[in-house]
Amino acid sequence: MATSSSVVVLAVLATVAALVSPAMSLPVFTGDVGVSPGFHAASCPQLDGIGCDASILLNTTSARETALLPNLTIRSRAMQLIESIRARVHATCGSVVSCADITLLATRDSIIVSGGPWFSVPQGNLDSLAPASQKNVSDLTSPTMASMAALVESFRTRGLGDVADLVALSGAHTIGRSHCDSFADRYRRADDTFSRKLAANCRKHPDRLQNLDVVTPDLFDNGYYKALRFKQGVRTSDMALVKNKTTAAIVKRFAQSKHAFFGQFARSMEKLARAPKLAGNVGEIRRFSCFRTNAQRADALDAADEEEEGFAASA
Repeated sequence: MATSSSVVVLAVLATVAALVSPAMSLPVFTGDVGVSPGFHAASCPQLDGIGCDASILLNTTSARETALLPNLTIRSRAMQLIESIRARVHATCGSVVSCADITLLATRDSIIVSGGPWFSVPQGNLDSLAPASQKNVSDLTSPTMASMAALVESFRTRGLGDVADLVALSGAHTIGRSHCDSFADRYRRADDTFSRKLAANCRKHPDRLQNLDVVTPDLFDNGYYKALRFKQGVRTSDMALVKNKTTAAIVKRFAQSKHAFFGQFARSMEKLARAPKLAGNVGEIRRFSCFRTNAQRADALDAADEEEEGFAASA
């Protein structure tokens, strides 16, 4: 039976691309000096095993169930999974591992579970002390981006200057699903056979999620690129990859060779994880929630205490 990995893995990947609300105070991956794949070898030797075991959680819901869920619920599900992993890691090792590290490891291992490549994950990143900026919460490849220049610039500002990074990381859509609203600009143009089919599907089932890889939607492989070669890209940003001479050549290479795609995807993910931030590796290890800073948690507890004292005083 098909699983929800294709939906929830992309939602976990979204934490790398920072797709959730800035109010959630998403952990920031700093990728600066001091981080290394073996950073927690002494303080939490069980970490890799916990991350691998927890990635199985991403395969617990049937595709039939998730097909009826809105994107917000999927993201909430992914956030709950990250919270579950954090609780398990901190219960085993204490509060020595950041949510940033946990999210990176869960992302890597969930990709592997879905059939994708292994890649090195730098550890020792700290979680941000403030809510992520709007720039950080935007998708690396906004669904409506039609300009290759805009796509390239979006990646360049995140330390991904090689156009192969853009094409390879777009390949995360090989296990993705998306709501009709996110690619409405594509199907409303109805300028090719596939977009007209998308339009018909969305009119008939507006709440159903659309596979972003129509070849092998439940496997992390190169099916996404094979679909692009037949102009079966769901998002406008997907189609932009085959309309540009340079990126189209890379799409062709990845469509012909899963090995070539996997190799570049692993390199690009490592580069993304290691991209330095202007402020450096400054932050904290979030002890209570991956989506609240420790100060926010303390403020919430203080407010709750004051409310209880108020009730007691009025009793």
